[in-house]
Amino acid sequence: MTVDVLSRPATADRHARIAVAVLFFTNGALFANLLPRYPQIKADLGLSNAAYGLAVAAFPAGAIAAGLAAGVVVRRLGSARAAVAGTLVTGAGILAAGLADSVVLFAGALFVAGAMDAITDVAQNAHGLRVQRRYGRSIINSFHAIWSIGAVTGGSMAAAAIALGLSRGQHLTLSAVVFAVAACVALRYCLSGPDTEPVSEPATDGSPEPATTAVATRGRTVWVLTALVLIATAGTLVEDAGSSWATLYLSGSLHASVTLAAFGYIALVGAQFIGRSIGDRLVDRFGQRTVARAGGIVAAGGMGLALAVPTVPGTVLGFAAAGFGVATLVPAAMHEADELPGLKPGSGLAIVSWLMRLGFLASPPVVGLVTDATSLRVGLLVVPLAGLLAFLFAGVLRNRHR
Repeated sequence: MTVDVLSRPATADRHARIAVAVLFFTNGALFANLLPRYPQIKADLGLSNAAYGLAVAAFPAGAIAAGLAAGVVVRRLGSARAAVAGTLVTGAGILAAGLADSVVLFAGALFVAGAMDAITDVAQNAHGLRVQRRYGRSIINSFHAIWSIGAVTGGSMAAAAIALGLSRGQHLTLSAVVFAVAACVALRYCLSGPDTEPVSEPATDGSPEPATTAVATRGRTVWVLTALVLIATAGTLVEDAGSSWATLYLSGSLHASVTLAAFGYIALVGAQFIGRSIGDRLVDRFGQRTVARAGGIVAAGGMGLALAVPTVPGTVLGFAAAGFGVATLVPAAMHEADELPGLKPGSGLAIVSWLMRLGFLASPPVVGLVTDATSLRVGLLVVPLAGLLAFLFAGVLRNRHR
């Protein structure tokens, strides 16, 4: 009797999947523990709005500075060790930021934490994709859904610590220790051995590859990488629109109450979590390309309609449609980048992650400039445009039917 091994992953593979999920959860929770402490840190350091903005920008700046080195670190240490090492240093950096008694130390600690977070991001995705190859079906979206749960958990931990009157040092030390232990335990169950796996090469007659063929291959790799960056950036643009502008648009332009205005972002991240929770099943059934194209249409159509006919309920639903539509874009881009031929292990992931972060950093000021020149309603056209961008470039994704 024939047994379908793909439907029965080995015990070691199941353990590795849980271990990667723990790493994603930890990564989401660590930084989220610091965010609710920002107002208190700003007040204690006596920072102006401009100085505060520059200081907190050190985190994404650190991520951009170290992002391209992530591939090298993954190859040197292995994806699992790199993810855990990055987690430990990220936790230490966040603790140092919480205890900083000057703006220089605060920004410096955030810079280190951001740099290590970028390495952890690439490494945990690389290991997650390695586990996915062992499973023989899509599981990467579930890891990103668990990251979202970690972020909510971290924010809730911070809120509870503040309510209990814990100092920043007590709270962030507890957070760093708990998640450091979780990451170290997870390392024991990650996949062992080298990250590179044997790939069957096409048969040749021993003659060297023609120069024109090599140039064409490199050209296609560059084109695919560019498209993947645009797909991933489309996903992050929508996320930023929700976190940076949804509440402001609903409360300012549409005159919603403060409580109701918060539901724009809540609807987006909630729908994104649902999309990632069911994303793997959709990808296995319909393929990455089809899911990305359908998601792009949902995001563009839902938010486009909400902006065309502005109402509070319609806008909340529009942000929900946008979050659901882009849920699988970043995991899909990272998956495809990790399998690009002609690149060293981890390089494709590192390049896409780095350039995606650049786009994420540029998004708020661009939307702000458009808003100042016209209106926030026009500035939020970035959301349906991101959906159209995903639809147009999804052709580089492969459909995998099982």
